[in-house]
Amino acid sequence: MIDVVTLTDGGQTAHDVAVRLGGFLAKAERTLDIATYDFALSPPVAEPIVHAIKSAAAHGVAVRIAYNVDHAQAIPVPPPPRVDRPLVESLGVASKAIPGVPDLMHHKFVVRDGTSVWTGSTNWTDDSWTREENVIVTLESETIARGFSRDFDELWATARVAGSGEFDPDEDTIAGAHVQPWFSPGRGRRIAHRIAGALGRAERRIRIASPVLTAGPILGTLAEIAAAKRIDLAGVVDATQMHEVHRQWREDQHAAWKTPAFDSIVENAPFSGKRSTPYGPGTVHDYMHAKITVADDVVFVGSYNLSHSGQENAENVLEIQDAALAGRMARFVDDIRAHYPALGPVGSRADKTKGIGR
Repeated sequence: MIDVVTLTDGGQTAHDVAVRLGGFLAKAERTLDIATYDFALSPPVAEPIVHAIKSAAAHGVAVRIAYNVDHAQAIPVPPPPRVDRPLVESLGVASKAIPGVPDLMHHKFVVRDGTSVWTGSTNWTDDSWTREENVIVTLESETIARGFSRDFDELWATARVAGSGEFDPDEDTIAGAHVQPWFSPGRGRRIAHRIAGALGRAERRIRIASPVLTAGPILGTLAEIAAAKRIDLAGVVDATQMHEVHRQWREDQHAAWKTPAFDSIVENAPFSGKRSTPYGPGTVHDYMHAKITVADDVVFVGSYNLSHSGQENAENVLEIQDAALAGRMARFVDDIRAHYPALGPVGSRADKTKGIGR
């Protein structure tokens, strides 16, 4: 079974998601391995999760929580993590801080009893569950869970992002859908090239949802496809974060080609951008945070941004070949896209009236 839940800005309450996550955790009978980038919930929202974890531990379930710490990037793309360490410590279970310098421990997954997986783009914060577009995927498969468990064990054993995920996980067929997991940084380059390859082979449609769009292989492939105008291509990004990325490109001569490549995409295909609130202490986190790529009947979904950083961070991706899910995810991207302004080129003043500029 594969279950996919989509979140929208204002479309659900934090309690709704907390109850869903708490229900997933509460079914544990032997083990719970939790890898989370953000874990900072208000007390009422946290209650179902806290209760589920404490109850599981009291009944003999072995619980481990790995979380990211020590983010030191000067530029908030992505913003620094928020982990309520007193909350984690209050759970009374084994926990380990994974230094996120220089590369983030950016996972958001749970492995339950070695047979069930919770993953996707969704962090464990009130804002992530109420003010951001996100995706949650749960599935039942010992084969897929084994890959996630191996990645978790590597992080737990070394407390290092570097070197994790450097293996080829087994694939599985779940309810007729072919599923292949991938993990970075070990397979970060392969993920980028695999997504680019799927885009290049697409014959009917491509849909993209990603906070930023900066990964070289993907950016270059999309620019070619957009210019050819041969298939139905559209997408959505976080306009505020892309504006910050453009500043970085201007300061890096090796990335100079990316500005015209991105501009070619948005000039030749309908892309929208969410004007999220710029990061700052105490600000709302209302980013366009979903990470979805649809290429015909193949879906890539997980924690992995379509960015160079995504290749270097500890991330996970599910590559799922399923026509029904691909259609549903394409519609979700289009629904998000419809809520936000069209993007103009980042390399010109046109963006000030069309969505990226502020």
